[in-house]
This record gives sequence, structure tokens and C-alpha cells, in this order.
Amino acid sequence: MTDDELLEVFDRRTTSSAVGRNRLGAEPLLPATAYQLVHDEALLDGNARLNLATFVTTWMDEHSVRLYAETFDKNMIDKDEYPSTAAVEDHCWRILADLWNAPSVDDAIGTSTTGSSEACMLGGLAFKRRWQHARRAAGKSTEKPNLVMSAAVQVCWEKFCNYWDVEMRLVPVTAEHPVFDGSDLEKYVDENTIGVVAIMGVTYTGAYEPVREIASKLDEIQAKTGLDIPIHVDGASGGMIAPFLQPDLEWDFRLERVHSISTSAHKYGGVYPGLGWVVWRDAKWLPEDLVMRVSYLGGDMPTFGLNFSRPGAQVLLQYYLFLRLGNAGYTAMQQGAQDVAVHLSRAIGKMGPFELVSDGTDIPVFAWRLKDGYTENWNLYHLGDRLRMHGWLVPAYPMPDDLADVTVQRIVVRRDLSIDMADKLLADIRMEVDYLDKLESPMPVEGQKPTFHH
Repeated sequence: MTDDELLEVFDRRTTSSAVGRNRLGAEPLLPATAYQLVHDEALLDGNARLNLATFVTTWMDEHSVRLYAETFDKNMIDKDEYPSTAAVEDHCWRILADLWNAPSVDDAIGTSTTGSSEACMLGGLAFKRRWQHARRAAGKSTEKPNLVMSAAVQVCWEKFCNYWDVEMRLVPVTAEHPVFDGSDLEKYVDENTIGVVAIMGVTYTGAYEPVREIASKLDEIQAKTGLDIPIHVDGASGGMIAPFLQPDLEWDFRLERVHSISTSAHKYGGVYPGLGWVVWRDAKWLPEDLVMRVSYLGGDMPTFGLNFSRPGAQVLLQYYLFLRLGNAGYTAMQQGAQDVAVHLSRAIGKMGPFELVSDGTDIPVFAWRLKDGYTENWNLYHLGDRLRMHGWLVPAYPMPDDLADVTVQRIVVRRDLSIDMADKLLADIRMEVDYLDKLESPMPVEGQKPTFHH
């Protein structure tokens, strides 16, 4: 037995070169030592369960964890080697096509992705390529494509437009139109518009954009101009909420103008990151020349996506949840989260300093602001910093564009935030509001620095 093996894990001799941060050590460490070093690094992170800024799943049951451990070595893209996992992927997107009311699941097409950002980019690419084909067939220029969306859009759409040379046309959110609702849409679309994005669950407030109203406006525009402009629904959050909590709301493939829908499985789909889905109502809306075929893994595999090798375990976790929960189970899970969100929003809305911007009755997410003139001694950034002392991460940030002078604070309720924990949060908010209200002079300006990046 070596001397190192006799030492306690925290006492094992390590030199600065052996544990250097930015270069490989000259010699290996014992596995227990390397494990402890990395384990202790992670100790400095916040508690994921108390992170009320993130939409991402932070808890799954023990069966999910066991299944994850058994399947983390599977490469989703290698469908010849892992045909059963490939079949499960097919089952999952077909389940979603049915959930989203595709006219014919057999005619639909879909795929898994690493998250809804990749899913959104695939939807955008399909729009651009379809538009290019139509323009070339008509002998017209394919320069200067544009995509229309809300100014409150998630940053992945900024990436799409930047990376694929598409003009980003942003419809402002205002006090009169706090969400993109189709108002004045004719000012933003033209023959170079490849599509319109509608959001089911705006990141800033959790509110739904009225997809049916946007589609109706596009119908009017087509009747006047002949422009036939499709919609992609960014259902990163709401795509897995609305079918269960608002089943009569028409936002999905019931609207013929909706060509594609994306969602984050690792948000309200309930799966650990990272997994997303995108589904087209009909295979004709996914141009064939975006589908690549490879043979060097064995067999002839059609594939479309920005990534090649990627984990298959999360796809299996999604199928586990589809089997485990079914419609009734998902409804109960999402209703439970919404009940907690409404419980919190009502309590916060009754507190003296605050007024609600949204109340959690769309997706289980809500935001509030300080009442005008309530105080000059503190703001929502200060409250967020005070709550961090209790372990809670509750972001404060400015609204976009015409509402940029409005600062809001937001809570995302996931399945693992119970009513009991919510009441503990409310107690901490009340405690810190009381502390801030008793201040006799303004808090430092540094406290006004945003701690949340959209």
C-alpha cells in the first residue's frame, strides 16, 4: 500500500502544478482526490432547487436517475447502432405532434434537439430555405430575408438572425401592447419576410402571445397583398403547459398558418438538460435539402440538426415521462406548479411595495414591479441581493425597448417548488422588504446593477 493511499482524501499531497487550473498536471491524481477537488468546486455553486431564475428542470425521480445512469453512453445520432433509442425518438415527436393537434401525425415530421434554441434555429432555417426556393422559382432575388418577432423574444432568435444573415424585425412591446399581438404587423412584413415568430410564454413575464390573433392578422395581410407568411411557435415553455392547462386555447397546428412548433423538454417537459423538440405540421414544410444522409456509422441515416453526436439518454427520459405521467399526470404536474405560482403572485401582489405585471395563469411564471414613487431608498435589484443571502435567486431586470425604464422581478415555478417552500420564500421576501423599508438612506448604487442576463 502506498503512502498516498494511507492519507485522508483532504490531506493527500498535491502540488500547485498537479492541480493547476489551466494546464494538465505532469502526473495523475488518485481518483478519489480528483473527485473531491471537482466535487468541492461544485459546492461553490448555488442550490439549483432555490434558483427561481431558471426554467430548466432541477429534479427528476429516482427511476429517471437510474435510467439516466444506464443510458448516458448512447449517441442519439447513431441510429444504426442504437435503433431502439431512434424508435423512441420517433415515438416522442409523434406524441408531441398529436398533443399539438397536427392534422395528420403520419404526415408530420419532427426531431429531437439539444434544446429549444437549436429547435428554433431549425424552424428558422426551414423558413429561410423554403422562402429561397420560392423566390428562385419565381426568378426573384434571395437577398435580404427578414424574420418578424416581438422585441421580448428569447436571445436564441437573435443568434439565428445573426448567424444565418437574416434581418431581425422586432415589434416593440409597449404599455398598450405588452405582448406581440399582431397590431401594426403590416408595417413589418414584406415579400422578403420568411416567417413570423410567436411566443408561448415570454421569458420576461411568462405571458402568452395570442397566436390566433397573429395568424388572423396574417390572413388579412395575405388577402390584401398576396403574401403567404407562415408562423413558427416558440413554445419553449408553453408548448408543454397549454395542452394540459389551457386545452381550448388555439395556438398550435389547429391554426393552418402554424408550420412548426418547438419546445424545451428540459423545461416544462420535465427532463434534465439538454433536450428540445421541433415538429412540422407537414413534412412538406421541411425542405428536403436540409436533411443530410450519412452512411459512415453503418446503414443509411437521414439526419437534420445543428449538432451531430449528442446524448440519447434525455430522449429516453422524455419517453419515460410520457409513459409514466400520461395526459392526466402531466396535467396534475403542470397544475401543481401553476397553483404555487398563483399562490405566490397573489401574496406578492398584496404586499405594499409591489404591483403584478403577470400572475402565473399562463405558464407558471410571473413578474412584478415596484409601485411608482414607493421608495427612493431601494429597488428590486437590492431585494434580489438580499434574497441571495437566504439562498434564493430571484432575478430583477429591465423590460425591453419601449418599456426599458420598467424594472421587474420574476419567479419561475417548477415542479419541485412546493407550497411549503413557497411560504418560506414569502417569509423571506417579507423580512427583506421590512429591512429595506427601514433604511434611512438610499442603498448603494452598486445594488442597481442587474444580476440577470437574458
